[in-house]
Amino acid sequence: METECKLSFNSEEELFSILKADWFAEFCMDLTEKEPVKLSNTYFDTTDRVVISRGGSIRVRNISDSDEEEETFEHTIKLGGKVENGLHQRYEWNFKTFSKTFSKSDFINGVSRSEDPSDMLIELLSQVTDDDLEPICKTKFNRTKYTLGYGDSIMEACFDVGKLSAGDKSASICELELELISGDVVDLQDMADYIVKKTNAVLFDDSKFKRCLKLLDEE
Repeated sequence: METECKLSFNSEEELFSILKADWFAEFCMDLTEKEPVKLSNTYFDTTDRVVISRGGSIRVRNISDSDEEEETFEHTIKLGGKVENGLHQRYEWNFKTFSKTFSKSDFINGVSRSEDPSDMLIELLSQVTDDDLEPICKTKFNRTKYTLGYGDSIMEACFDVGKLSAGDKSASICELELELISGDVVDLQDMADYIVKKTNAVLFDDSKFKRCLKLLDEE
């Protein structure tokens, strides 16, 4: 289960100004300057959006800073969950591979030991074949990660800056994702609320993928 809060910022300058704040230093477990990771994501579905209609998404991510000799990819499926006041909770399965091509059978076998229930994953992909899937939208952004400690919890702070695109439309990405690594979701929400009070950020209910879908559906 993925549990995270999303916060939207008006500009890259506002977003990264957090790193210079004294209050951020109080919670950050390692203030060493981090190098951003370049992430390129492609989302797939059938022409009639079967996966989306079932509450799911299929993503293939290229991780360009990999130390491997070959390109590394992470295939991800997310399903259902709830979104409320910037808090996102949903089932998530991840499979790392050297292949950029999504394979239903390889994915199911690769995540068979996942904590999230495999029967839900199998049901989501039922009657969906590899040949049915085609790219529907993309996101490209730089991600800079820091680890925070708040209350009794550990969370990852991801500073994301880039663009999303769907069809001939595009939009900017300038947001902070707080993902719970261990501990209590209440701490995660409190940390997000604290950042909102200290900055011009707003809690954001739309995922990057959902924003792409809105672009696709715009007339």
